[in-house]
Amino acid sequence: MHQNTTAEHTATARGAVAIIANRRGELLLHLRDDLPGIAWPDHWSVLGGGCDPGEEPRETIVRELDEEAGLTVDGLTELFEIHDEHGSGQLITFFAASWDGDESALPLAEGVKLQFLAPEDLEFRTIPPFIRDGINRYLAARPA
Repeated sequence: MHQNTTAEHTATARGAVAIIANRRGELLLHLRDDLPGIAWPDHWSVLGGGCDPGEEPRETIVRELDEEAGLTVDGLTELFEIHDEHGSGQLITFFAASWDGDESALPLAEGVKLQFLAPEDLEFRTIPPFIRDGINRYLAARPA
């Protein structure tokens, strides 16, 4: 039975995302492209992506932040995992980090735009359900 569990675990596609907050408590969200064939087109999400073969989620999020937005963050902390059942099918590792720069100055390589949003503004955005769940878990656990 242990071998089957291991085989299933290694066969699961994985990904990593980062919930990035600034000192005002706003979260950095990414408006995804509206293209056929991508998971969650035209949705607001957090930055991240799929793990390359043999890559650990922490390596993935560092690479994805750099590739997608030329971004290096402070205090990268692993939080939890959520399965994206209705999109990519990946098991997604959520990370938290802080960054206080100007998001409009970042060299965005994917998507439409990056924007810091106050948590109370998120209810009006179209966000993938697993990302919304992750953000809500993060917000519920962070110090006031």
